[in-house]
Amino acid sequence: MTDLIAEHGGYKNLKSFQTAEIVFDLTAEFCRRYIPAHKQRDQMEGAARGGKQNISEASQTAGTSRQSELRLTDVARVSLEELLQDYLDFLRTSRLPLWRKDDPRALQIRRLAYMSNRSYTTYMSYMSDPESAANCLICLINQANYLLDRQLKALEKELREKGDFRERYKEVRKRQILGQREDFDGFLKTHGLKRLENGQVVPLDQ
Repeated sequence: MTDLIAEHGGYKNLKSFQTAEIVFDLTAEFCRRYIPAHKQRDQMEGAARGGKQNISEASQTAGTSRQSELRLTDVARVSLEELLQDYLDFLRTSRLPLWRKDDPRALQIRRLAYMSNRSYTTYMSYMSDPESAANCLICLINQANYLLDRQLKALEKELREKGDFRERYKEVRKRQILGQREDFDGFLKTHGLKRLENGQVVPLDQ
């Protein structure tokens, strides 16, 4: 059974999930404060939820389908990319600056990723104004996307090398059948018998 059902679950330990969950929580706060339009708010919150939920679903389905895990992880990546564009659009249409990667404020946010037990409260001080809030979330989404890109590459490699559930099932069944045949042939031999190619059992000297 260990050979057949791959390791799965444990998504709460994934850095990508942890970051996506923070993005979801902060997006809800950002929308409450700075997005008055219900349609845009629903769109952004939906994209943030899609990123988080699809990572967890991908992890849960990994036991029986690496292909589904790969597909759902990719869906999470697409959802977060959509959310990233929403924040970039917000800055542009609000005529607010996008912080460069080497901006000291952006570097400070990026360093927070190394904190233990971080949560959305770790970043709440950046929610005080729309410029810092949007730029903070852009940094976090870029971090989540980087982690997901690495996951996708690792999943693609594992799928190529180990195959999916169907391939593992065939291999396990093959080993079981061969093992059963070897056991049966050994049993016949101890009783002075053998099996012919047509399946007929006859004495060894025949």
